Amino acid sequence: MSIDVIRGTEEQRLAALQEYSLTQGLTDREGTYYENLDNLVALAAEVCGVPYGVINIITADEQHQIAARGISASACSREDSMCAVVFRYGQTITVEDCLEDPRFRDNPFVTGEIANVRFYASTPLVTGEGHPLGTLCVFDEVPRSISEQQTRSLETLAHQIMDILNLQLRTRQLSTALQELNRSNELLAEFAGRVSHDLQGPLTSIQGFAELVQGEPAIPPESETRIYLERIGASARRMASMIGDLLDFARSNGALRVQPVSLARAVSAVQEDLAPAIAAAGAHVEVQDFVGEADPSQLHALLQNLLQNSLNYRHPDRSPSIRISATRPAGSWCLEFADNGIGIAPENRQRALEPLVRLESDVAGTGLGLATCNRIAQAHGGHLELDETDGGGLTVRVWFGGDGVDQAELL
Repeated sequence: MSIDVIRGTEEQRLAALQEYSLTQGLTDREGTYYENLDNLVALAAEVCGVPYGVINIITADEQHQIAARGISASACSREDSMCAVVFRYGQTITVEDCLEDPRFRDNPFVTGEIANVRFYASTPLVTGEGHPLGTLCVFDEVPRSISEQQTRSLETLAHQIMDILNLQLRTRQLSTALQELNRSNELLAEFAGRVSHDLQGPLTSIQGFAELVQGEPAIPPESETRIYLERIGASARRMASMIGDLLDFARSNGALRVQPVSLARAVSAVQEDLAPAIAAAGAHVEVQDFVGEADPSQLHALLQNLLQNSLNYRHPDRSPSIRISATRPAGSWCLEFADNGIGIAPENRQRALEPLVRLESDVAGTGLGLATCNRIAQAHGGHLELDETDGGGLTVRVWFGGDGVDQAELL
């Protein structure tokens, strides 16, 4: 496994480090991002047969541990850091006994002042531009060695960590852009297409690596290693779902291909996509056939978001029941999507249409579903309204602009 070549000055490296915003993790370690990092560090320690592992990020004057196995993540001065001595080497460093190595024998992590490290192995975490951010490091309190295969595995895991760091960076950039930029429809659609490759590449790598190693017969079914791998895969799938929501949101103001669309057929296609979730919830979906003018893919995204929301926010005391219908006032048409879930309080309805707002923190999601639907309505020259369903639940009315169409065209 090759390691990216170290390039650039210390000033360029620090600029790259600031862009990644990694040292904020010591006080805020919530979410899938840190769960992925913790799992990969645990796997690195497990593969190398040692009790300790960390991800060390080296700043101008400090070392920050943003993930750890066997110890609590902490920070120390760069002067005391072992990884700060070697992280710019551009290769994996393995030391069987640090007391015998002149680079480390007087280091406080070796002498007992801070710790009693004897075995030490680290591999650099390098950006695509060649800037080292820190290391993936494993260590033990007794002398030992690791095999070439273990060394290669450590380097592979370092690449996986960089994939996660890059994924977090790109996702944050996309989220910021979606909230701050007021661009035209064409620019938003172009932006979504451009970042799609950046986001999906690291995820594919993470999922593929986890599945590949899970297939090894040498790993027992109930081992910690397999548990970590399953967690990595599950976390990657959750991140993929979040990225899909972000990209749908970005594309929702793109150029439209408006044409007559059968509402019943559109709902049927969405039901096929969500069939397992619908069956698990015991949901009943009733749809009135209607032909309206809309971009087919955007209408599909809107219906899928609304149906997924109804499943996610269903009432605990009853099975989901969903009614989908449409009417045609002069010069426009209105889609009505009514469920019997927990609903949204009147004072929260406007906030629910804003990007990344989640009213229920214990329900899965990214807070982009209704915001995406609202953008789709606006892109069609309409708007979206939230109301209460008779008997309890949420009714969403989506107004589409446009002229009428012969209802017999698609019947």
